[in-house]
Amino acid sequence: MAAREDLDLTTTSVSLDTVSGLSEDTISWEAGSQSETVQPTETSNIETGTKVILSVVKTLPGSPGVYRMMDGDGNPLYVGKAKNLKKRVVSYTRVDQLPYRIKRMVSETRSMEIVQTNTEAEALLLESNLIKRLAPRYNVLLRDDKSFPYILITADHEAPQITKHRGAQKREGRYYGPFADARSVNQTITALEKAFLLRSCSDGVYTNRTRPCLMYQIKRCSAPCVGRVSLSNYASHVREAESYLSGSSSDFQKKMAEKMQMAAEEQDYEQAAVYRDRIRALTAIQSKQEINIAELDDADVFALFEKAGQSCIQVFFFRAGRNYGNRSYFPKHDKTIEPETVLTSFIAQFYANKPVPKLVMVSHKLPEAPVLAEALGTKAGRRVEVAHPSRGAKRKLVENATVNAREALARRMAESASQRRLLEGLSDMLFLETTPERVEVYDNSHTQGSEAYGGMIVAGPEGFMKKAYRKFKIRGDKSQKADVKTDDKTDGSTGTKPAEFQAGDDYAMMREVLTRRLSRSLKEDPDRQTDQWPDLLVLDGGQGQLTVGLEVLEDLGLTDIPIVAIAKGQDRNAGRERIFLPDRPSFLVDPKDPVLYFIQRLRDEAHRYAIETHRKGRTNARLKSALDGVPGIGAKRKKALLFRFGSADAVARAGIEDLAAVDGISRVVAQSIYDHFNTE
Repeated sequence: MAAREDLDLTTTSVSLDTVSGLSEDTISWEAGSQSETVQPTETSNIETGTKVILSVVKTLPGSPGVYRMMDGDGNPLYVGKAKNLKKRVVSYTRVDQLPYRIKRMVSETRSMEIVQTNTEAEALLLESNLIKRLAPRYNVLLRDDKSFPYILITADHEAPQITKHRGAQKREGRYYGPFADARSVNQTITALEKAFLLRSCSDGVYTNRTRPCLMYQIKRCSAPCVGRVSLSNYASHVREAESYLSGSSSDFQKKMAEKMQMAAEEQDYEQAAVYRDRIRALTAIQSKQEINIAELDDADVFALFEKAGQSCIQVFFFRAGRNYGNRSYFPKHDKTIEPETVLTSFIAQFYANKPVPKLVMVSHKLPEAPVLAEALGTKAGRRVEVAHPSRGAKRKLVENATVNAREALARRMAESASQRRLLEGLSDMLFLETTPERVEVYDNSHTQGSEAYGGMIVAGPEGFMKKAYRKFKIRGDKSQKADVKTDDKTDGSTGTKPAEFQAGDDYAMMREVLTRRLSRSLKEDPDRQTDQWPDLLVLDGGQGQLTVGLEVLEDLGLTDIPIVAIAKGQDRNAGRERIFLPDRPSFLVDPKDPVLYFIQRLRDEAHRYAIETHRKGRTNARLKSALDGVPGIGAKRKKALLFRFGSADAVARAGIEDLAAVDGISRVVAQSIYDHFNTE
């Protein structure tokens, strides 16, 4: 969430250029129960950082604000907020009182930026926004920040649609959620279709129906598209569904039970069965929600469990008194940070791009709870309570969330230990000097050379690192007889042999993908100081792919990066993988070796990702081909045409009168479209 434009923000920047006169005396300090001695160069770094901070303190006010510490390259180290900037920042100059983690941060600090705000709550909002955007390595980081699914009942159509929605809530209608996962939403929508007979089809499908679809036949839609229900009656179904999702479930079910009893007494057993099915559908929703508290309205529950320096935060979502599911998070933070600090920072980042409920319940008593509540209330535009319940049903709910957090952390730590053992086994199998922390696996996908894409997946001690995945649109056809790594991202670095590129040439594709990935990293990090460099490259293929990979590494001067190729056995037998290593004979892996299954998982994930990327590219190419070349047709008109006719081919066959009947298409534009498809 961006800082509000009306905030009074004053920014000050101080760099190392203002600091001079450093000494190199050796100093020592206590860190926990251990005494650590600092060498002269480290002492110099700490004194440098301290003098940078002291130069900033001289000009700081005693007002709220946010401060940023940055290294010599301008990369953010830490973002913090303070009620009193001067008092907070000066504390970093008292080196003897700092924990070892903060001393490291001070020693790396070479410049600072200060932003003044009106209140501490505004500082907290700005801090959370900057942390999410900059991801400083000394802050608590929310790593799994996926959007949550919602149920949307649209309001921009005569017959509102019920559908699952993710992302920005731009479409007109009422949104209900968030739900913890897509499965919960799908189950709820299915039950609501049975209970209220609402349509889930798109507006385009609705417009072109001439008879009821299967959803009507299985009693999950009332078919307003063909008039099987009047629009006024359908609107009443919509109001009932909205009332139910807003919390009036018991009243509605009571009314349904009364109507069922009345229909049965009148011997209208068919109608009674309809009411019975609707009651069952709503009961099915409630039975899957497990935990429900009648007096709880809209609330989120955050419970943190910490062990061995790792934390799990379990989040439960309650809306209109019903449980919408839960999700586990594993924030990245230093093991010395207190749980209360971790939880406060996590919650502030969590709501940076999500709606805030009326009540936020937490498992720990947060010292900054009033400031956090004020900040969340500022974002929500109403009062928000941050509570640490001590008794009653709400306390039991928090305790249940804590148990879930503990179990989730135990599972993750067990999985991490297992993953670590597999990486160690992989290291032994491939004769590596150290256990790889970052394994990159590459595969290509194309259809007879067209729409060729390369995919890179990444795995580490905590499993697949999906945020690090990368896709590459193969551009070899644009660089025939040219340096294959020359592109707009790598700035045409030199050193790779020219290669003749032909459609479907898997070796040339692999060469391009590896060159683009590695040469770009060389450009951005020539000293290889970041953790974005691979410890092992795995190629899907045999000796030919390995040879290409070795050539790329040699051309770029990266021969110290281990590389291996893995090929399926004869007839692509998934149990007979052959391993190809540089300067060693290829070999087969014991089919019962757990490391083989690990290798297969890596390769299959790369294969899946490459194929999925290729299919999306192929689909986009098909959608792009027919209508995008028509003069005067932009995204809005293209959408209207596809909604009306269903496909680009149908648009091409349409007459001028039919085209002109589409919203937004004038007769002049209709003539242009017709001429485009019918003029030789």
